Amino acid sequence: MATIGFIGLGNMGGPMARNLVNAGHGVKVFDLSPEAVNFAVQAGARAATSVADAAGGVEFVVTMLPVGRNVRDVYLGPDGAIAAADPGTVLLDSSTIDVETAQAVHAAAAEAGLEMLDAPVSGGTGGAEAGTLTFMCGGDRAVFEKASAVLSGMGKNLVLAGGPGLGQAAKICNNMVAGITNLAVCEAFVLGEKLGLDHQTLFDIMSTSSAACFSLSHACPVPGPVPSSPANRDFQPGFAAALMLKDLRLAQSASQMSGAATPMGAEAAALYALFCNAGNGEMDTTAIIKLIRGEG
Repeated sequence: MATIGFIGLGNMGGPMARNLVNAGHGVKVFDLSPEAVNFAVQAGARAATSVADAAGGVEFVVTMLPVGRNVRDVYLGPDGAIAAADPGTVLLDSSTIDVETAQAVHAAAAEAGLEMLDAPVSGGTGGAEAGTLTFMCGGDRAVFEKASAVLSGMGKNLVLAGGPGLGQAAKICNNMVAGITNLAVCEAFVLGEKLGLDHQTLFDIMSTSSAACFSLSHACPVPGPVPSSPANRDFQPGFAAALMLKDLRLAQSASQMSGAATPMGAEAAALYALFCNAGNGEMDTTAIIKLIRGEG
């Protein structure tokens, strides 16, 4: 079993840290929220007093942070995780951030003689709780293999996407597709409603036909057909609309940087911006069906 410093105990990071404890690892945690730290401590983790304290004296550091700026703040600088980490420490950043920041932190870690993976996840809060996340990793294969025992305590699908930053690249490509297909499914159900189709009937047809997709089978935007869907609990988030907007904007930034044309991704980002700017960012992504219906 490994010793791990875990920084960032939000909706995703909290259950991920608890799963590492449950897997038998020694986990030291830090977050700006004392409540989040206390929750992890009650599950068996130890509390760290700072980023540097969490990153020192451990074999692995795992971070789960909101945006690229937070990742730079935590890793870089005189009191950051890179400066505090012992020689041989492996750094694992599971935040979803821009590729440029991921590559910059990789470079800083390498300069300090440390190994690193960017390892963003897919699976939402449900996957974080269940320990079934997919990790999309960027870095050296040897580091990926070394980190697999830790990552497997939080997820069931571990994929090496390529070199530094390519885990983030895979994540934003994946979530761009998720955002676009969610909108397509929502549009189809609204059209079906207006044409008089029953929700269950339309679901049964689409789920066994060419429209079948993850957004339909796991997060159907209408109550009934998929019992676990947020549509059955008033759109309480499994994956909040504001987070989808963040990821769609990361994809648009990457498309501009790389010169790739992503017109449907751009349209999805614009629609989610409208939805979130109307005060709906904390609702589940599937709640955007309300915008398509013209509600609110």
